[in-house]
Order: sequence, then C-alpha cells, then structure tokens
Amino acid sequence: MKRILIFGLVLYLAVLTGCKKEYALPVVTSPESTTVEVSQAVDLTFSFTAEAGYNSAALTASGGNATVKTAAAAGSTSGDIVVTFTAGTTSGAGAVVLTLTDDESQTESATAVLTIFEEGAPAITTPANSEVTVTKTVDITFAFNAEGGYKSAALTATGGTAVIKTNASAGASSGNVVVTFTAARVTGAGSVTITVTDNNNKTATGVAVLNVKAYPTTSVAQNIIENTTWLTGNIYILEGRITVVSGVTLTIEPGVIVKGREGSEANATALMIARGGKLMAEGTAASPIIFTSVVDGILPGEIASPNLEPTVPGLWGGLLVLGKAPISADADAMQIEGIPPSDLNGLFGGTDAADNSGTLKYLSIRHGGANIGEGNEINGLTLGGVGSGTVIENIEIVSNDDDGIEWFGGTVNVKNVIVWNTKDDAIDTDMSWSGTLDNCIIVNPGDECFELDGPEGTMVGKHTIKNCSAYASNAQGLVDLDPNSNVDMDKIYFFGLKAGQDFDELPTVYTCTFTNFQATLPSGGVLTSFFKGGSDLFTTEVAARANTVGATVTSFQGWSWCQVSGALSQF
Repeated sequence: MKRILIFGLVLYLAVLTGCKKEYALPVVTSPESTTVEVSQAVDLTFSFTAEAGYNSAALTASGGNATVKTAAAAGSTSGDIVVTFTAGTTSGAGAVVLTLTDDESQTESATAVLTIFEEGAPAITTPANSEVTVTKTVDITFAFNAEGGYKSAALTATGGTAVIKTNASAGASSGNVVVTFTAARVTGAGSVTITVTDNNNKTATGVAVLNVKAYPTTSVAQNIIENTTWLTGNIYILEGRITVVSGVTLTIEPGVIVKGREGSEANATALMIARGGKLMAEGTAASPIIFTSVVDGILPGEIASPNLEPTVPGLWGGLLVLGKAPISADADAMQIEGIPPSDLNGLFGGTDAADNSGTLKYLSIRHGGANIGEGNEINGLTLGGVGSGTVIENIEIVSNDDDGIEWFGGTVNVKNVIVWNTKDDAIDTDMSWSGTLDNCIIVNPGDECFELDGPEGTMVGKHTIKNCSAYASNAQGLVDLDPNSNVDMDKIYFFGLKAGQDFDELPTVYTCTFTNFQATLPSGGVLTSFFKGGSDLFTTEVAARANTVGATVTSFQGWSWCQVSGALSQF
C-alpha cells in the first residue's frame, strides 16, 4: 500500500510539472528624455508589469552613475522602480539601462536617455522619438538656449545619415536647429546626436532617438476576385501565378514595387490579367511601377537594383495581359504561351477590336522569364488579344529569359518601349497583331531585335513599327520575317552590328513597306551583308551617331533603369 501511495504522489507531481504555466515576458517602460546638469543628480522612474512577479533589477549607465533609489516589492506584478542618476563632469549624452528579471528568470530592458549640460553652457531640448521608413528622410528639430551665443552645431548619426537642414543664427541666445535624417536600408534603432557650441566654446549634446521601420509588405497568394488597389509606398509579393479575373480591376498606384516569388514550371510566378479583367497600373516618370524578383533588394523610390545586375534573367515569370480582340489562329480563343492549359484564365482572343484591358504607364519589368516547360518561358510583357481600348506606354523590359514584349494578335497600340538584355527576341509579333509600336529602343537582345511572324489563321491584320533604335551587340539577327509577315516599318536605326547579323529576305505574300532605315556598319562592312532583299533600296549607311531616324531617347529619362545606368549614352 505504501508503494502505491508513493507512486501516486510521483505521478501527481509529474502531472503538475508537465502543466507548468507559461508567463508573459515582463514589460518595462522608460521615462522620457531628461536633462541634468553636470555633477548633479536626477531621479528617473521606470514602470513595469511582470506577470510572473518582480524579482530584481540591474542597472548600467553612461555619462554618469546610477543606483536604485526605490525598488519594487518582491513578487509584485506591476509598479515603479525609481533610479537616481548622477551625472559626470562632462556635458553630453547619458543613458541608464534598467534590466528587470521576473521570478521565472525572464528579462526585459528599457533605456532612459539623458542630456547632461554645464551651467552657463548651451542647453538642448531633444524632440520626441520619431519613426522613419528605410531609405526615407525625416526632419528633426532640436531647440536650444545658448547664454554665450550660438556658434556652431556638429552631428553624428546611427542607423542612417544626418545633415543640418536649417541652422540657427550666429550669436542667437535661443532657437532651433533642424536636422534631416536619412535612414539606411536596415531596420531597427537609429539616432542623431547634436553637439551645440557657443561663443565661449562651451558645449551641450542632445540625442534624438528614431525607429527605422520597413516598408509595408503584402503577400499576394490568391487570385484577385474583387476590385483591389495596391498602394504607393508598399511592396507586394506574388506567391504564385496570380490572376485578375474577368470583371475585376486591379489598380496599382505610382511607386509600387511588385516582387515575384521564385518558381518554375507549374509554380512559375506571374501576374495575369484575364479576358474581361483590367489592370490600371499608372506610374509616373518620377515614380514608376517596378515588377521584379523577391531576390531584388530594391525599395520604393529607387530605380536601380542595389544587388542585382541587369543581366540576371529567369528569377520569376512576368506580366501577361489578355483580351478579347481578334487573333489569327485556328480558333477565336487560344491558350496563351507560358501558362499551363489547365488554367482557363489563360485564354485570349475574341471579336471586340476595341476591347479595354486597362492602362499601363511607366512600368519597368525585370529579371523575368521563368520556364514552365521545355522551351516555354514567360515573356517580360505578354499581350494576347489586347484591344485598342487599352493604353500601353512607357514600358521597360530588363533581362528577361524569353522575349521582351510579344504580341499575340490584338489591336493595341504601344509607344515608348525599351528592351534591355533579353535572352531571346526583343520585339516579337504573332497572330496578326494589328496595332502600332512607336518609339522603341532595343539594347543587346540574345536572339533577334525583331521577330515578326505572319498570320496563323484566316484573319489577316497588319502592324506598324516606327521610330526605333537598336543596338544589336550580341544579337543573332536584326529582323526575322516569314514569307507571309504583314508589317510596315519606318525610321529604324541599327548600330553595334557584327558579322552574321542580318535583315532577312522581304515578305512575299503581303505588300509590306520598309522605309527610312539607317545603319552604322562595322569597319569593312557592306549593306548587302546585313540587309538582304532590299539593302540600299531602304537602308542608308551613316557614321556613328549620325542617324536622323530612330527613337527619341528623352522619353526614357529618369524613370528607366537602362537610362539611369548610363546604357543609353551611346544612343
């Protein structure tokens, strides 16, 4: 019987131990910033809550010494701890860090900031703690009194940089010094320390504390099934292939950054606007909208990536816009390239030539082209059956693993396009696209500068390409045509040519025009080596930068990474 009782007691204790309560961490609140004269003392009151009960408090101090004047009661769950700080003999910044331990040995700390001043020396009033987003700026106002007359101010900063925005008047006995703090790219605590010197060379120091916070970031994991707005100053993460479904509008405000999660094949990340859906993505020259990869450390307000080169492709998918305009194919509606057939949101084409899929302005689409299967990558910008009611202008494609922009039929007009470092074609047209591309710059494509295919079905439309400049560099070719291509091209300039690149034979099925072509040839090059089937009939050789046709480079000033990087200096 005795053994049974002992066993029961052990079991009871084991149950108690297994059900031990978890207590919340203690919370300690520091007093507001305080001033104290050199060699003088000031009391600082820290308040706390401790669910597990107060056990002890430890102090560290800078600029002077600190002792506990009034401790809290042992085991208390809330209360105050009064600390006496005695300043040293030097004016400047001081601090007291109180670390509280509860009865569960859990700890929490808080810091009281002090300004130590000398009698007759300037006195500084520090502002309340501020918040600022990484890379952004905030103005901080320090008030001062200077019995000896204001002479100068010096700054140091942590978590960012600081400059004087508005200085005080020389000799002033009081006033303000306004400081602009620019946060670094790292979140956490920041500070600005100001040291004011008077005309007697006495000094005082004040410290402003800042909280450097991250940009708001939203994960997007589901299709967009109701009207939605993505807000300026925010980052949105595409967690997969996200579709704006029919009847729904996605609005993207200027300055938004959209980052695609890594993924390939069926998990390739993309933003797709289905037939009947709308994308209202209207950036500005001062605040473009950027589509990129989660690997990219770029933040709102930046143009160039801080960590990715403009030659890195395939980190996510791309942007696809699908509409109901006519296409030349075996059926009125087809499944778009780059989207699995199982996703019926990928259908495009129809009979509405004036279909409206929204507005795209000042967009930079980078590092895309994820592969969904062998030879089936996503373009930087795919336009499938997009109608003339859609507005598309000021578009940049950077380092895509497939084409820069590819049209699959449709009637939409596009202007002010720059395509930089694509691994396949820069400009690709299929299925009798019937719109106009006006003002385009091509820089270093991997395959063709232009691949312009003919119709695939009974519907035959013609498109126009004009006012374009192409730096061929490593491209395989200049213009690739089918016998049944149906296109007019006017005012096109090529340079950076090398042997093996060419303009194919001219189409023979439909009447096409190729006018006002100019080219700067490599040393010893001849027109007929690069421009077949017409050569000097439509092409003029010019000296480098002597072209009178081509793109207007100023359209890309300031908002495109290609221009900001200096890659357009030769255009």
